[in-house]
Amino acid sequence: MYTTAHEARRLMNDYGKRGRPFVFVFDFDMQKPVVLPIEEASKHGVLFAIRGTSNHEYPALPHVPAAIRWKPEPVEFDVYERSFRYVMDNLRSGNSYLVNLTFPTPVETNLTLADIYASGKAMYKLLFADQFAVLSPESFVRICDGRISSFPMKGTIDASIPGAEEIILHDPKELAEHYTIVDLIRNDLGIVSDNVQVERFRYIDTIHTNRGDLLQVSSEITGTLPSDYPARLGDIMMSLLPAGSISGAPKKKTVEIIRGAEIYERGYYTGVFGCFDGEVLDSGVMIRFVENVDGQLVFKSGGGITASSNAHAEYEEMIQKIYVPVA
Repeated sequence: MYTTAHEARRLMNDYGKRGRPFVFVFDFDMQKPVVLPIEEASKHGVLFAIRGTSNHEYPALPHVPAAIRWKPEPVEFDVYERSFRYVMDNLRSGNSYLVNLTFPTPVETNLTLADIYASGKAMYKLLFADQFAVLSPESFVRICDGRISSFPMKGTIDASIPGAEEIILHDPKELAEHYTIVDLIRNDLGIVSDNVQVERFRYIDTIHTNRGDLLQVSSEITGTLPSDYPARLGDIMMSLLPAGSISGAPKKKTVEIIRGAEIYERGYYTGVFGCFDGEVLDSGVMIRFVENVDGQLVFKSGGGITASSNAHAEYEEMIQKIYVPVA
């Protein structure tokens, strides 16, 4: 079922032109992209649910255990700090303004990937065979009636902290990070569309998880596509990858920094997946990601690093994001 980036682009353009529904799953480096007609996806073990659109050709999945065991085993701080310092050196040298630094975390749990997919609550849900599950709250792009919209998410805080919303919205580091990503996404959408506008800036969503509620900050940016956009869905998507919110700015150099800083290969983590129902294309960023690595479930998480970042605070944010949205 895997293909090449070139063939994925061609298939998306062709299916879009013909109005044929399809699902796509793109890894971060576009080494093993998948584009399948929706009716064939479940045959390959690809199950998804995106804002009410789903492929339901599969048997009932198990329910989450009554008592969830969830014990992350994150990397030691000194391991994190070495990568953090590498990123900071590049930021101070002017090679990037924002770098998304991530790590893998083995998790001891009584949940299976099927449990996580079946019971999790998220706008973008994906179960990819027995390899990984995604329960993502973050949209990548949505294309409908000639409009393209993107919803970059930057900023996370424990909702139980007194005054959490005010704290996150007035934090100078978080504000600078969000401005950087919004500017990046505006530029990205300007490549494929006209009349690019920020419709909403830094609005709050509440995410319910097995470890308590979180507040997350997003913005909405829109643009107007050319009239022949259905026949160019592949061209549009390829022009926007990788997602700015989970790479950084400027993208090309920042991806190089990521490869030098991180201690593993991301694979499908922080890639994008989505579906086209014949009229609307909707896609999400593959965060809140759990992978089966030789029988061990591994959660991948991280956060944006700027020149004003603090290593201990960023390390704690990475750990805070190791959750599944099962209330």
